[in-house]
Amino acid sequence: MKIAITYEDGMIFQHFGKSPNFLIGSAENKKVISSQVVSTEGSGHSLLIKFLKELNVDTVVCGGIGQGARDGLEAEGINVIAGQSGSADAALHFCANGDLKDNPAGKCNHHHGDSCSNHSCADHSCGSH
Repeated sequence: MKIAITYEDGMIFQHFGKSPNFLIGSAENKKVISSQVVSTEGSGHSLLIKFLKELNVDTVVCGGIGQGARDGLEAEGINVIAGQSGSADAALHFCANGDLKDNPAGKCNHHHGDSCSNHSCADHSCGSH
């Protein structure tokens, strides 16, 4: 199993399409066997799907994600576990063990422009990223 977690400063980044990095982990028999942080190099929503597919990712863990990105990932056979927050390393271990579940609160129903203002995706404030 190969897991990608939106990542910034050790935490789950709260907007899939703007994630600066991913924590990429490999798991076998419900245990993490390796992990590394990989830069997205500023790739946006649609390029991230291709980026993750090329890395052979099976599952994406993130905070907020729009329906278009979710649909694109799922069309490529990538499972989405949204609505997550906190430590990316802890999430990697919980996901490898099968203990993370998709949370509908992680659905973003709007499009972020160049700036975030007066809204939130799930329980995060866009002012924090």
